[in-house]
Amino acid sequence: MTFQKEYLDLVLVPLGLLIMFTYHLFLLYRYLHHPHTTAFGFENNDKRAWVEKKDASVAITVITSNISAATFLSTVSLTLSSLIGAWLGSSTNNIFESELILGDTRASTISIKYISLLSCFLLAFSCFVQSTRHFVHATYLISMPEDNVPVKYAEIAIIKGGEFWSLGLRALYFALNLLLWFFGPIPMFLSSIILVIILHYLDTNTTPLHNYSTSESCTDQKVADRIYGKATFIDHNNNRGCGLR
Repeated sequence: MTFQKEYLDLVLVPLGLLIMFTYHLFLLYRYLHHPHTTAFGFENNDKRAWVEKKDASVAITVITSNISAATFLSTVSLTLSSLIGAWLGSSTNNIFESELILGDTRASTISIKYISLLSCFLLAFSCFVQSTRHFVHATYLISMPEDNVPVKYAEIAIIKGGEFWSLGLRALYFALNLLLWFFGPIPMFLSSIILVIILHYLDTNTTPLHNYSTSESCTDQKVADRIYGKATFIDHNNNRGCGLR
């Protein structure tokens, strides 16, 4: 029994997807149990401190830029999904059925490729829409006229918005991987390996998390107070005292 080129899709494509899914499951485990080792945990630590020390006007400006970026990517994802759907419904002679492509070029396999790519773009669109939703909710919480909204609510909205943003980007990474599948299973498999290596480098954090609960201005004032012989200094910005030892 001779080995046919169609068999490459049955071996390399599932193996490439398995590599991608395994890495992201491992990343999810690290994010849930050891968040300080991931870039997401490092960013969330900064976001929590930013929400606690926010200025309302500046915070809304920053969140508005995130909303604009999420809206733009959701529009791009939806547009690409529409184009793929139109191409899938109207194409008869497909350029990806060429004999030059080393892999399965049957019409049924081409349809599976289109559907898989379309699913990734639709998933990305959904995630970016949810990201926009949470960022919009955060603007309502931050712009409250009375300061009686718990800071925790704004933190949750900001972090969830960032998580959905990251999920949308991951869906686009998978879409890029599946896009190369149109050119054969070998480019798709190599792309999976290269993408996992790059993402592992980008997702890993080795910088210790900074403890923002200790005010740097308060620490500097303690040094000045020792010089001038003062016992305590009241940080009027944070409304808490800095005792000297």
